Amino acid sequence: MRIVIVGAGQVGGTLAENLVRENNDITVVDVDPVRLAELQDRLDIRTVLGVGSYPDVLFDAGTNDADMLVAVTNSDEVNITACQVAYSLYKTPERIARIRAGNYSDPRFHSKLFNDKNMPVSVMIAPEQVVTDYIIKLVEQPGALQVLDFADEAIRLVGLRAVKNSPLVGQELRTLREHMPNVDARVAAIFRDGQAMFPKGETVIVDGDEVFLIAAKNNIRQVMGELRKLENPYRRLIIAGGGNIGYRLAKTLEDDYQIKLIEFSAERTAFLAANLDKSVVLRGSATDQELLLDENIDKTDLFLALTNDDEVNIMASLLAKKLGARKVMTLISNPVYADLMESGAIDVAISPQQATTSSLLTHVRKGGAVSAHSLRRGAAEALEIIVRGDQNTSHVIGRAIDEIKSPSGVTLAALVRNGEVIIAHHDTVIEAGDHVIVFLVDKRNIKAVEKLFEPTASFF
Repeated sequence: MRIVIVGAGQVGGTLAENLVRENNDITVVDVDPVRLAELQDRLDIRTVLGVGSYPDVLFDAGTNDADMLVAVTNSDEVNITACQVAYSLYKTPERIARIRAGNYSDPRFHSKLFNDKNMPVSVMIAPEQVVTDYIIKLVEQPGALQVLDFADEAIRLVGLRAVKNSPLVGQELRTLREHMPNVDARVAAIFRDGQAMFPKGETVIVDGDEVFLIAAKNNIRQVMGELRKLENPYRRLIIAGGGNIGYRLAKTLEDDYQIKLIEFSAERTAFLAANLDKSVVLRGSATDQELLLDENIDKTDLFLALTNDDEVNIMASLLAKKLGARKVMTLISNPVYADLMESGAIDVAISPQQATTSSLLTHVRKGGAVSAHSLRRGAAEALEIIVRGDQNTSHVIGRAIDEIKSPSGVTLAALVRNGEVIIAHHDTVIEAGDHVIVFLVDKRNIKAVEKLFEPTASFF
């Protein structure tokens, strides 16, 4: 695909890095020549210096011949205008805009504003809401490193770290069914020492492995218990940072959890106090030891560092853990920091770029894909694909899993058929209309997966 990305910040740069691995033709537009030079040194992309909403700049970027424009600058208005220019002048088929202000998504105005006659934005991505939703699932599933739902939440994929003295650690994967004879589940992938392992029946799970399990959502907690002791649900939360993410998280969870929110800005503290009903709002620094001790950090189930400063988040999390917080989750934008911290005192490092990129990838994927999720900071990916066609036009319909020639490192892990969850085994036969969950540990094979599920021309 020919894709123009307007905005070379963290989201735009991460998206470009993900898409260029898959041999897409990528052009990045930005006003910062230093940032563009950094990206061009690392990636095989074109760059154009200029304001991404200007018609001549978009023309120079090749928007007139592009399949998609993705506008992810820090300005909602620049992003919206870029989509408008791309549609009005160049009829770019897909136009995606990052829009942070909730005012634009107000249901009273949204449908009247965002359509081809007015503001032709095909897809709106709200990063703060995406990250908030991502964190909520982690809060609801204690012990998980990542939680993803598919097929209208019928199937859940959970990443977690295996710990010694658990039932399945030290055992071959084939024994999973012996441990849980009444629950069907599958290990979709294993990462050991940062390297992907393709799971086989004889694969032995060891202490410290990062394991991705897939099962019906109702069964996932029982399956997790095979790899680590099940943790009690969180009840007491302290949130550091009352920005959009911290505020939305507190607003969503305050009816079900005891929440304290720490915010440094006096003006923002006043806003939070006025707009939150049950959360306790505190003004101060999340790295203030006395404040944390006064607020009973040692009795806190979960400390979430969600400010817009990586260093503050890391230091606050390390301090909270030292003072007795049961678990800490930390928002870290710099991927180098995230890799360094997650295997140490920080239990879960949350990458806002990864969450936002997953939302964008859904709209880039072909071959019937209806959702896509980036895993392990872009190293792997999980797809939900609706199978289309018939036995004459499809490479998969009417074939058992072991008859399908999947690319290397690809697992057809599960499917949903007429609302029923079916964990895929070697003799599972794919039917038209199935929602198939596909796991890739090597994203270089994404095009081959799309081709595998794409019906032949005669279907159309």
